[in-house]
Parts: sequence; C-alpha cells; structure tokens
Amino acid sequence: MPQIVFLPHEVHCPEGKVVEAEAGESILEAALRNDIEIEHACEMSCACTTCHVIVREGFGSLEPSDELEDDMLDKAWGLEPESRLSCQAKVGAEDLVVEIPRYTINQVSEKH
Repeated sequence: MPQIVFLPHEVHCPEGKVVEAEAGESILEAALRNDIEIEHACEMSCACTTCHVIVREGFGSLEPSDELEDDMLDKAWGLEPESRLSCQAKVGAEDLVVEIPRYTINQVSEKH
C-alpha cells in the first residue's frame, strides 16, 4: 500500500502526517479519511482550486492531469510545475510527499 507524507501545515496538520493510501483513490480522499481537512469547496468536482496541493515527490507516478484540471490549476495561488488538484490526482503504486499550500483563492474557509 503506498504512503502519502503530508508535510507540516499550520492549520491542516501542524506536525505533518504519514498516511496509508489505496491505489486509485485521490490524494484528497486519503487526506480526508485520515482527518486532514483539505478544503474542497466544489465537493471534488474539479470546479475550483481550493484543494490545490504540490506533489514534492512521486509526481511522475500520477496519471497526467486533463485539460479541465489544467484550466482550474491556472487559477490556483502559488502554482508550481508539480501542482495538482488533490481531488483529481489519483494515487498510484509509488509513495508521495505532498505539500498543502499556505493559501487558497478562497477569501473564507468553508468547513465540511
């Protein structure tokens, strides 16, 4: 079972966290299942950028993003070449190291 290492984030996981992931589930699904409450204002429908993450290791093991995700990512705060929407990035066979950006484009956080 692959692991996802979430780097420390002052709000979502201050100490960082290592979680087990199932191949084929999204990074966001694995995070939520392990009490890492990454914001996802569009309920995982690829219609916003609030679940934007940066995949620091293992990026190449993810399936490529599609045109819709790429269009949404263009609106993300702090976009980097290894950026993905965590609701769309499906875990493969490799371990991942993921950074949750400090900010989103949302002015107000939406609790789920």
